Formats: sequence, C-alpha cells, structure tokens
Amino acid sequence: MLVHSVYFWLKPELTAAQRAEFRQGVESLRGISATEKVYVGVPAGVPDRPIIDKSFAIGLTVVCKDVAAHNAYQVDPIHLAFIERFKPYWSRVQIYDAE
Repeated sequence: MLVHSVYFWLKPELTAAQRAEFRQGVESLRGISATEKVYVGVPAGVPDRPIIDKSFAIGLTVVCKDVAAHNAYQVDPIHLAFIERFKPYWSRVQIYDAE
C-alpha cells in the first residue's frame, strides 16, 4: 500500500468561486482508476497545538495498492489535466508519500 498525501496552499487573491472550482478539481482525482481510496478535506477543527499545521487550504490523501499504482496515478490524464488547469491557483504544494 502507498499513501500519497498532498497539501495545497492557495493564493490569497482567489475568489470564493475559484476556491470552489479548485475543490471540484481535486475531487475529480477520484476518477483515476489507479486509486483505491481518495479523501479530500480542509484543516480539521481540532484544538490548536504547536505541532499541528492548519495553514494549508485543501488536503488530499490518495491510497494506492502499491508503488506501480502510484506511478500510474501520476501520469493519468485526469491528474495531468488537474495540474495543468489548477497550478496557477496554488502558491505551495507539499507532498508526503508513505508505504
């Protein structure tokens, strides 16, 4: 199993409509057949603690069967179209992959 965790920091000048469009774009990644599970969310409303980072706008967690499935996800046309369309929306992306 491989867990691909992606955190997006969106540009502050985006409108509410653009932020909603971005969220829909992230949700579209559910259509990639190489994924087993896809979770999308915003920072949780848990109590603040020094070790918790709530500075991101959208979090994406993708679970793949293995590294080969992860690699297929990376080159899937849906993923590539998402990056092409929405790269101008973010100021930072941080990725953590674990197996």
